[in-house]
Amino acid sequence: MDEWIVELIVQHGYSAIALLMLLESAIPPLPSELIMPFAGYAAGLGELNGVMVVLAGTLGSVAGTLAWYAIGRWIGAERLRNWVGRHGRWLPLSERELQKALDWFEQKGHLAVLVGRLVPGVRTLISFPAGITGMELPRFLLWTGAGSLLWCSLLTAVGAFLGERYELASNDLELVTKAVVATLALVYSWRVATFKDA
Repeated sequence: MDEWIVELIVQHGYSAIALLMLLESAIPPLPSELIMPFAGYAAGLGELNGVMVVLAGTLGSVAGTLAWYAIGRWIGAERLRNWVGRHGRWLPLSERELQKALDWFEQKGHLAVLVGRLVPGVRTLISFPAGITGMELPRFLLWTGAGSLLWCSLLTAVGAFLGERYELASNDLELVTKAVVATLALVYSWRVATFKDA
C-alpha cells in the first residue's frame, strides 16, 4: 500500500481525503481504491466520521472532474470533428463514429456520467465528453456528484466493514482497476493498429 497516502490522511484527515480524491479525478492513475478504504477503516475505528469521509471524498472527486469538463468545453464538438477529420486514427474514431458517439452522449450523457464515475479507468475521462457535448454544468455536477457519492460510499463502507483486513480488499480493488485499465489500453492499441477511416 502507498504509505504516503495513509500518512497524509492520518495527519490531515478530511482535507487530505478531499485533496487526494481531487487529484485522483484529475490525474490518473492515483487510485481511489487506496484512498477511500483506508479512510473508511479510520472511520470504523472512530478516528474519523464516516459521513464526513464520504462527503470529503465526494467533494474532492467532483472538484477534480471539472478540469476535464472544462477542457472538453474549450475544445467543443466542432473543433473535435475537425481534429478527427485529420487525425482520427489516434482517438481512434472515424467522423461518422464520432458523430454517432456525440449524438448518443447528448441523449444519454447523464447516464454515461453517472455510470462512468463507477468504472475504474473511465472515471476520470468521462468528464471530457460531457464538456465536449456542452452538457450544462449544473446537470453535469448533479450526475457526476451522484456517481462519485456512490463510489466513495462503497469504498468507505468496504474499509469500515473489513477493519484491519481493509488492505487486502484495497489490494484486490487495485488489481481489478489495473486489469480494467490494461484492457482499455489493449483495446485502444488494437483500434489504432487496425483503424480504417470510414
